[in-house]
Amino acid sequence: MAKQSYKDKNGTTRVGDALRWLVKQGKNVAPEIIELAGNVTGIESLKILSKKIKDEPNIDPKDKELLLKELEYDMLEMSEITKRWESDNKTDSFLTQNIRPLILAFLTLTLFIYIILDSSLESFKIASKWIDLLSSLLLLVYGGYFGARSAEKIVKHWKK
Repeated sequence: MAKQSYKDKNGTTRVGDALRWLVKQGKNVAPEIIELAGNVTGIESLKILSKKIKDEPNIDPKDKELLLKELEYDMLEMSEITKRWESDNKTDSFLTQNIRPLILAFLTLTLFIYIILDSSLESFKIASKWIDLLSSLLLLVYGGYFGARSAEKIVKHWKK
């Protein structure tokens, strides 16, 4: 079984969770940093967040160290995911290169078929647990595919 990323399991980044924990402890964290952490979309965003945390005078040095360590883990994880995707794209295997778009197409087609069957056949009923599963998968796949593609394009644009 493939190892899930922290974000897949928890829905957030480590540094975002650490910031929320500090706020719950009554620590002073600039709203700008919290907002920036909530909008992390890639390694470049994490680098900007890192700079903001380092420059923030109101965060205790121990808390800064904790936040920067968590941020380092998030950067490492995102970097490894990017390396895996790049490796997939360099192979000669059609399936390896196209697995994400094929999954996206399959799930979209499945949803389309369910909608057609549900609206045209009176006796066709889908259990709500399957609808929940399909909608969760679609959200994850669409978000991951288009979000990652957008982040890649933004990073390429910034590098130029």
